[in-house]
Amino acid sequence: MKKKSAAVMWVGSENPFIDRFNVLSVQHIVLGRFGGTAAAGQTKNEDGCLIWVNGEEEWEFVMVLDAHHSAKSAELVIQYMEQNKEILTSLLSGKVSVELFKGVETALLKLLQAESFLAACRDTKGETALLIAVRKGKYLYWFSVGDCLLYVFHPELAAFGQYQINQRQFYEWIGQVNTFEQLVPCFSSGVRELRQGENQLLLTTDGLVECPGAVFSEPDSIWQQCKDIATTDSVSALLATIQKNHVRDSTTVVSWNVNVGEPVSYASNQ
Repeated sequence: MKKKSAAVMWVGSENPFIDRFNVLSVQHIVLGRFGGTAAAGQTKNEDGCLIWVNGEEEWEFVMVLDAHHSAKSAELVIQYMEQNKEILTSLLSGKVSVELFKGVETALLKLLQAESFLAACRDTKGETALLIAVRKGKYLYWFSVGDCLLYVFHPELAAFGQYQINQRQFYEWIGQVNTFEQLVPCFSSGVRELRQGENQLLLTTDGLVECPGAVFSEPDSIWQQCKDIATTDSVSALLATIQKNHVRDSTTVVSWNVNVGEPVSYASNQ
């Protein structure tokens, strides 16, 4: 019997996990958190995440944030999305369609450009990167402001060296400095068809890829650590490695597997 729903909200200012990592299961989703290394100069954790899962309706909504100057901007965005949860989850309860994913993006843009939210951002301290991943059926929608990273791992994609979904953008934020205050807001988004069989989805803040020794700077190195082992073990291994390498920056990883049974796209001559 499929579990109905689950949710997790977390900000690093609540529990920073400095000098230790924590791995938590939220139904089939694995959340890993490491606050960085005090000996390397880390004093606070400004990451955050929001996870909504609905097993009956077969979707996941995952958000990771990487703030700076303070965690206030991450707290603001998480609380705001939670307050408007019904708007987004009601869309995800529908059948898979172009309109469903268009509706999610329209709703996100409307929320992020609301004057009440923009006013709250002006009064906060610092700003945050924001990455959202929404999975429904065999499709993955993503929405990105800033430099958090999203990967999809599958052998067919790995054969072509394809792992990373979005590109890091270093001058986009939400908060005190806010891309949605510009004449033209800057963000990236898209939809991808997952492959048949088991796909591993992974979102992370940038501490993972900026670890000393560049152990996970290339997507293939993350894939090599993750493949052929349970998601909980792979997330634990990623965090244990960066802890061993004395990374300063905090790292938040959210990962889960999606098994696609229905047909997917192949070239006409395959």
